[in-house]
Parts: sequence; C-alpha cells; structure tokens
Amino acid sequence: MAAGLASKCSRVGRSLLGGLGNNLSGLLSASHEMASSTFLSQQQRTFIQMRTVLKVVDNSGAKKVMCIQALKANKKGARLGDTIVASVKEAHPNGKVKKGKVVYGVVVRAAMQRGRCDGSEVKFDDNAVVLVDKQGQPIGTRVFGPVPHELRKKKHVKILSLAEHIA
Repeated sequence: MAAGLASKCSRVGRSLLGGLGNNLSGLLSASHEMASSTFLSQQQRTFIQMRTVLKVVDNSGAKKVMCIQALKANKKGARLGDTIVASVKEAHPNGKVKKGKVVYGVVVRAAMQRGRCDGSEVKFDDNAVVLVDKQGQPIGTRVFGPVPHELRKKKHVKILSLAEHIA
C-alpha cells in the first residue's frame, strides 16, 4: 500500500513539473560538474612536497625529477625559490646528470600562487626546477622559460642571470 502511494505521488510530481524536471536535473548536474572541476583545480595547486614530479628547465641533462625532500621550507612543502632534494627520473643519454642520481634543485616555477608586495599574485602552469650543486651554483649553462624575480630575494642571482625571461 505504501509503495502504491509513493508511485502515485511521484507521478503527480512529474506531471506538475512537466518538462521542467529534465531541465532542472540538467542544471543541477552542470552546476555539480562545474563545482567539482573548480575543486580539482584548487586541489592541484598545492605545495611541492614529497613525490611531486617536476620539469627540469636547464641544460644539465635531466628532463624530469621527483622531489624527495624540501629543504629550508615550511612544514608543508617547497614554494618558489626554495631548495629541494630530488631524484632524476628521466634524463638525456649524453647529459651531465644521469637517471637515478640524487640532486639538489631550486624551484623556479610553481603552480601554487604566491602573493607579491604590490598586491598582485604570480602562478605558473607547471612545476619546474633548475638543478644546482651543493653550493647553490647551477649545473647547466642555460635556463629556459620565465623565472620570477622573487629568486633575487632568495640569493639565486646566478639563475636569474642565466634565464632568458624574468617574470
């Protein structure tokens, strides 16, 4: 009896709403997809932490590295200008750095936004790193792509001088 009453109520509800029910469910699903896509884009914008794969933007021979540990950073992870310890995952066959080597790197591009003194914010599309030695000198002789001027405050002036574009 309760099932019969529920089916009658649902039929009455459908007839009252008519075609609006289909449009309403379409609007709800579209808003849900939009909210979930913005949530995912916000979720991807995090600190550079352990197991983050970064692109290498110098001519040291490495293509991709995976972060092992963030040095001199806050507890959450590394940001622009911070030094990390990384393992080389992909490398050119005749480069200075080989696959599997543990190297130091300076984060020069990060997908997470960072505020500037003038009120603007800087963020990049990818996470990128320049490989350096223990003293902080770059291994490569060229740096590709834009590099933020915040590296000057972090004492990475040599990387800025090698960069082709300063953002």
